[in-house]
Amino acid sequence: MGEDSPFPSLPLPTILSEMFTGIVEAIGEVAQMVESTPGAYLLEIRTPLASEMKIGDSLSNNGVCLTVVSQTSSLLGFDLLAETVLRSNLIDLKVGDLMNLERSMAATSRFDGHIVQGHVDTTGRVLAVQAVGQDHRIEIALPSDFAQYVVFKGSIAVNGVSLTVAELTSDRFVIWIIPHTWSQTNLHRFRPGDRANLEFDLVAKYIERLVKHSRP
Repeated sequence: MGEDSPFPSLPLPTILSEMFTGIVEAIGEVAQMVESTPGAYLLEIRTPLASEMKIGDSLSNNGVCLTVVSQTSSLLGFDLLAETVLRSNLIDLKVGDLMNLERSMAATSRFDGHIVQGHVDTTGRVLAVQAVGQDHRIEIALPSDFAQYVVFKGSIAVNGVSLTVAELTSDRFVIWIIPHTWSQTNLHRFRPGDRANLEFDLVAKYIERLVKHSRP
């Protein structure tokens, strides 16, 4: 704002609460996954980001927004509640598995991906992984209850990675992975039968609800 602006100059918040872009910052490794109470789990991951975070911070783990509940120089701990276990593939994790990690978006950051909340909607089974030249084609089953949110050339978050829907049918979709994304995320670990975390376009969900409630 200029000096003559009638509007006050307000400081921007450092972090946009629980908002991500689907651009993976780092890869973590599962150090521990144990049931802490019936139906709830404690997840610990080993990551270089641990020294830069504090208890209470949010971190996207394979696309799931989790709160740091314990922290050392190399380890971060998270509580997984029943809803998280139900909706995501985190219950499938084993010690040594790799995790896609992204910190909450800073207000001054470039928006390189798309709006990702870290609220996984469901999982989809990986149907095929195929190398085509230097790229990879991944085919994933599309649960019928969520098919309306996916459009050709639209955005989708898969294991927390912002990707473009390259092919689409009534019961499956295809994403293409370039070499950089293949090497910098855990998508290269996908095998047929694995479950992928899926988060669909937030805008589509709002439009659907608005249309439903605007009808006479």
